[in-house]
Amino acid sequence: MNQEPANQQYKVMMVDDELPALTNMQCALAAHPEWRLIASCHSTTQARAILQSETLDLILLDIEMPTQTGLDFARELILSEQTPLIVFITAYNKHAVSAFEIFALDYLLKPFDDERFAAMLLRAKQALQTKQQLLQSAVMQDYFLDRDAEKSGAATPHLTHVTVRSVGKIERIDISDIMWLSTAANYVELHLPNRIILHRTTISAMEERLPKSQFLRLHRTAIVRIDAIRRLEISEEASYVAVLRNGDQVKVSDTHIKKLKKMLMQSL
Repeated sequence: MNQEPANQQYKVMMVDDELPALTNMQCALAAHPEWRLIASCHSTTQARAILQSETLDLILLDIEMPTQTGLDFARELILSEQTPLIVFITAYNKHAVSAFEIFALDYLLKPFDDERFAAMLLRAKQALQTKQQLLQSAVMQDYFLDRDAEKSGAATPHLTHVTVRSVGKIERIDISDIMWLSTAANYVELHLPNRIILHRTTISAMEERLPKSQFLRLHRTAIVRIDAIRRLEISEEASYVAVLRNGDQVKVSDTHIKKLKKMLMQSL
């Protein structure tokens, strides 16, 4: 039976334009120490800024807010690469159908009591644990597929995703979401459009498994998705750098510059 780590905490953010509502939610959450409050936001603009640097497990979201409603923000969230669970907390029940149409986990009406709030958190915890169990099963399947390929002498298949482990959590990252990779001590940094994730492996091991038609080694410390490269520039130190579509600049070593120039010429 899988046991939850003793220090397991789930990260939650609250979004409501009314201060009393945020205060009430904070008080209710304080009774549940396994849920860590990352931010209390007065608008979806503030929440969006937090999501640029934080990966959350749960968002408690008001619906009736100025500038952008909670429903519209939720529709935006479900298109992101790492969608948190969404629970709407609102004074109006007229939005319930719309809320569940965008896969909200729950819908609480204000004012809610502590028992109802606790039941919502339990449901969220169970959903997150189920998600982790499914990912753990997928990890085991990947392991046995790779092991069987190695035993049979067949070529190890190219990666379609990367399974990243952290404390009490497993995350599956699609290869199509990785813009570039860089070394970081005993880890590799996976650079995604909005965040960087540490993965315990070597960059050489990743190079062997990444599709050669999609990724190119530019430096002993960096591999880049080919279609993420926008142009080649010369830095102030008179060395080459590849400028990516998100603005990142990656050094290109003398060993790999010829291949990159050839590739860029072919794409003209």
